[in-house]
Amino acid sequence: MAELEEKTERLVRMLVENDFDAVILNAQHNFAWLTGGGSNGVDLSRENGVASIVVTSDGGRFLFASVIEVERMLAEEVSEDDFDSIDFNWQGEKADPASVLEKFRSVLETGARIATDIPMFLDTPSIEGKIAACRYRLTTEECDRYSDLGRDAGEAMERIAGKVEPGSSEIEIAETIRHELAVNEIASVVTLVAVDERISQFRHPVPTAKRWQKTLLLVTCAKRYGLIASLSRMVSIGEPNDELKRKTDAAAYVNAALLDATRPGATGSQLYQVAADAYVASGFANEINRHHQGGAAGYRTRDWVAHSQSGEVVQERQAFAWNPSITGTKVEETAIVKTYGVEIITASPNFPQIATTIDGRDYFSTGILSV
Repeated sequence: MAELEEKTERLVRMLVENDFDAVILNAQHNFAWLTGGGSNGVDLSRENGVASIVVTSDGGRFLFASVIEVERMLAEEVSEDDFDSIDFNWQGEKADPASVLEKFRSVLETGARIATDIPMFLDTPSIEGKIAACRYRLTTEECDRYSDLGRDAGEAMERIAGKVEPGSSEIEIAETIRHELAVNEIASVVTLVAVDERISQFRHPVPTAKRWQKTLLLVTCAKRYGLIASLSRMVSIGEPNDELKRKTDAAAYVNAALLDATRPGATGSQLYQVAADAYVASGFANEINRHHQGGAAGYRTRDWVAHSQSGEVVQERQAFAWNPSITGTKVEETAIVKTYGVEIITASPNFPQIATTIDGRDYFSTGILSV
């Protein structure tokens, strides 16, 4: 309840500051955020959910759903104590979407100014960017859920590395990732697998029928209760060659430089420059041009990505997923910004760790596991 009230207050302040009377939250990530992990998702190929929440500038909260969904929403996703529910018939929703907007307006004063998180109606502005800013600073409860998710995902990747076998296809390995995470009620919303030369060829290796012979890259964006933790792992049959080790050490240096610089007040453009300088110092200056380096995380895989023109500002208790890559290898972890520095939440303790010292402080990146 405290978490819900804190988030409601953030939305109320945002509405007042921007002269709106109410906001409709329909996107699946925003529904999960406000409800502390609830889901309005049925068709996961869409950003839209099957139920909406309206928050008003005086702190009111309403659940809107068709008769198909409202009972399940109240039974399994939200509490009647926290939301007033309003249902509508599904025929009207399909035949005349504007009729649903009139349902929303029925709880507001005449002429009320309504905004939405994603485009829904022609006369309601979409303000996802302003809503996203309300999400950035994690609550105490969210930090706990995120840390649990990161730990479980990191440990799952260890088990996956121990289960997959040489000769397995990328598709088979991807299914192992999904299954192992699902055991802990985690969904892999991004699952990438590359073996051998495909690691060097593509930065987003969607799994294929190619079979693993020597080197393996495992990537997941692991989602539970709406929160998403991203992590990548490198595995080698036998000892990796010196060139792969050198590149992975360099990627770990970039990762450490980013972690060290991810402090409250730092801007996205400053973080991008830190990464660019680290690539130069590592001897791989051009690699920053081959892929983005990651950025703020939470209820989306990335809320924003660091780039040369980014004016976004790091906040305390904000999550970040950095993913520096050098052709043939990658380092990726998710961390939360704390008062004393960043705390990595996705560690895989039985993987080798690469220690990088910056200004007297040690940062650890996951190295290559030999099997």
